[in-house]
Amino acid sequence: MGSVGEDRGALRRRPAAIGRDLVLVIGLVGTCVGGLALFLKTAGAAGDRGSGVPAALLVALAALGALGVALALFRRGAAPAGRRGDLRTPAAPAPDVPDVGTEALDHTAVDPDGFEHTVAALCARDGCTPVEVVGGAGDLGADVIATSLDGRRVILQCKQYAEDHRVGSQDLQRFGGTCFTVHGADVAVVVTTSSFTAPAAEYAATCGIVCVDGEALAAWTDRLAPPPWEALPVDPA
Repeated sequence: MGSVGEDRGALRRRPAAIGRDLVLVIGLVGTCVGGLALFLKTAGAAGDRGSGVPAALLVALAALGALGVALALFRRGAAPAGRRGDLRTPAAPAPDVPDVGTEALDHTAVDPDGFEHTVAALCARDGCTPVEVVGGAGDLGADVIATSLDGRRVILQCKQYAEDHRVGSQDLQRFGGTCFTVHGADVAVVVTTSSFTAPAAEYAATCGIVCVDGEALAAWTDRLAPPPWEALPVDPA
């Protein structure tokens, strides 16, 4: 797709091209009229000798010829921009580029499987690539696997719970037993729509697991808080 400056340049060139055509038309018409006058003078002289073509017929033929030339040139000037030799041919439309829409981030309108995809969409929006949803039977605690912009491997577990269903320490312990040793996480994150019990939060702090509760999730979604993998500093080693 061309830039705005290129489009404006094409618009400036179009009146100039039409102006050149108009000058050409005037020149041709003037040439035809001059030639016609000379031809008629000659025809008149021949008519006096009785061998000329009728002057009215010559006038009509010359006028039709001049009119045809003028119409042809003006039709060329009015041709679409894509067919004009002196105008830029519009570029082919750019291919569709995948984007993360607001619907993909709405975790309140999905089931638990859809919740994993909304969390993955948040990771992709904030620069992670690749991002993969791997939750399901035998996932060993990993629902989403992503790579941050700085190259860290982010393992996320997603818990779509009601407000009165808090994430307990057993949930954190199961995740803590696999996120680092099995999945090789640089950053381990548990994301929930509810909250964490105090023992769960303590265990997470001990193991270095980032906890994202419902309020933190809303802030992350609305860009009011940084992504959870930025909560931990990059290990210099």
